[in-house]
Amino acid sequence: MTKIRKELLRDDRNGKLAGVCAGIADYFGWEVWLVRLIVVTSVLLGLGGLLPVLYVAAWFILEKKSVHEAKKGLTEPSYDERPVEVKTRVWQRGEAPKSALHHLMNQFNSLELRLRDMETHVTSAKFQLNREISKL
Repeated sequence: MTKIRKELLRDDRNGKLAGVCAGIADYFGWEVWLVRLIVVTSVLLGLGGLLPVLYVAAWFILEKKSVHEAKKGLTEPSYDERPVEVKTRVWQRGEAPKSALHHLMNQFNSLELRLRDMETHVTSAKFQLNREISKL
């Protein structure tokens, strides 16, 4: 089974300063707040000189995620279309099981409403009349 290899990109949509921490979190599948906490703690506890230099270097070297997706013709799915990721550990990216269940219930309810609208349209007399006219 082959795993899809992800690229390390700056996540400019979820980033605060340049998207470097958000890109690292996306690459490893971690929560963004955890990566930011590690960076701030490292700066305060001893890597103060090296880490800002590495951050600025990553800022200039890494490509923006939105630019990369535009080059490849990818679009980000909307909130209702995106897959639900359930986290099993606190540091993992995703939703808590309870909120994931709520999200899935909302998705199914919206699909149910769309299906009802389609059924109402297909079973209406107007649809039948339009179909008969188009057969002529």
